[in-house]
Amino acid sequence: MPTSFFVSRQAKIGDVAALVGTTPRAIRHYHDMGLISEPGRGSDGRRRYGFQDVVRLLWIRKMAEAGITLDDIRDAFTNTATVAETGESEGGGIEATLARLEEDLAARAAELARQQARVQRMRAEGSRMGLLSEAVTGRLKNLPEGSLRQDDLDTLLVTERIFGPLGAAVQASRFMALAAHPELRAESDRVDAAEEALDDTVAVDDPRVAETAARRHAFEKTLMTVIEESGIEEEEAALLDALDAAHPEAAEDTAETEAKEGGMSVFEAVTRLPHGFSPARVRCAELAQELADRD
Repeated sequence: MPTSFFVSRQAKIGDVAALVGTTPRAIRHYHDMGLISEPGRGSDGRRRYGFQDVVRLLWIRKMAEAGITLDDIRDAFTNTATVAETGESEGGGIEATLARLEEDLAARAAELARQQARVQRMRAEGSRMGLLSEAVTGRLKNLPEGSLRQDDLDTLLVTERIFGPLGAAVQASRFMALAAHPELRAESDRVDAAEEALDDTVAVDDPRVAETAARRHAFEKTLMTVIEESGIEEEEAALLDALDAAHPEAAEDTAETEAKEGGMSVFEAVTRLPHGFSPARVRCAELAQELADRD
């Protein structure tokens, strides 16, 4: 480099920041962290930086751009100085830091790939349905437009959380049958309305409780018959067999694992799930289950 390029032996912080491609504030932060020693000051009390200061700042910036944290940069410089003085390394130096960084980047890349896959599924399947597992959306994607309701998706979401993708995939058979048979959907709405009418003003021994339980039981029997006769149940069985074959080690404990991600078992998740049902409606569900057990 021609000597005519050198204007002064030292430079102020603003000039150094512009040269390095950073800001005076960042350089002050580097001083606070111990990344670079405090330089001498001129007669005006301001810092004055030399050539080696600029070199160190350039290395700091390059390392930061590579994704190395400032703490790791400081440790790397400290370790390099220790090796130079004693010949002994205290923490593996920059190589150990780079190895950790590479592992972190690989993990982040894998997570970004998973997020990208989720976004692609949301765009392909619809924003809400695309958030459910592929086992569920694969069964619902060909349903007629508008036949799947938001309440259906809400139910599948809760089921998937507690019982895992397999549990939700099985439950999807219900909504497939309702979508294909408008008369069943209409009856389902009527039974739902009857159950919702069993509010806190209705006593548990009110005759409407037992009547509604009988209606629920009859509807569920009809629905199961439709599922069996339509071939949906066979499709469901084939799906479960395929999933079991692909993930044999997870077939039995998927639901338990899913629920335990939140720190509780499946039983705890079910019993702690708020439902907002009145005592009369809870009794109605119990009576409907008793009728199903008798069958």
